[in-house]
Amino acid sequence: MTEKAADRYPVATLDEMPGDIRDRILAVQEKSGFVPAVFLKLARRPDEFRAFFAYHDALMLRESGLSKGEKEMIVVATSGANGCLYCVVAHGAIARIYQKDPLIADQLATNWRKANLSPRQRAMIAFAMKVALRSSEIEDGDFDELRRHGFSDEDAWDIGAIAAFFALSNRMANMSGMMPNPEFYLMGRVPRQKS
Repeated sequence: MTEKAADRYPVATLDEMPGDIRDRILAVQEKSGFVPAVFLKLARRPDEFRAFFAYHDALMLRESGLSKGEKEMIVVATSGANGCLYCVVAHGAIARIYQKDPLIADQLATNWRKANLSPRQRAMIAFAMKVALRSSEIEDGDFDELRRHGFSDEDAWDIGAIAAFFALSNRMANMSGMMPNPEFYLMGRVPRQKS
């Protein structure tokens, strides 16, 4: 059943891709040693691939009041709430690496309230979860709580935008049958072997 779901939409081959997309995928492969499935799945529709990764990069790579690890923690917690296996596993690996914590992703994806979080991180995840699951209930008090923990209004925007963007990503991954690459499962759980 898993293999059938994973084949719901075929992935693009490198030969079929426009040059800019092929170059980006090859650069990712060079850096990580494999090509995350999301790149190949989305490359079948080049305009959507470019738009998706442009917004992804604008949110996840820009300097802000959130660390890279905190951004990934938002992705893992909200993706767990949205039932997205791909994003929990893939971004869980990245969160474990950035946070240098082999347990954090499992805790966030399963029950963030029991995760080993600082009060600041707890406020951040609570806000992200509200955006992901009950955005119509957002009110001024939610922003006040973030400010109390040192977040600016721009940081609040980042938290909300990451939660909202990955809600889209979660739904596309689930709809398309996207499965996590096996490489993601162990990343950040065990020390890397030095060659």
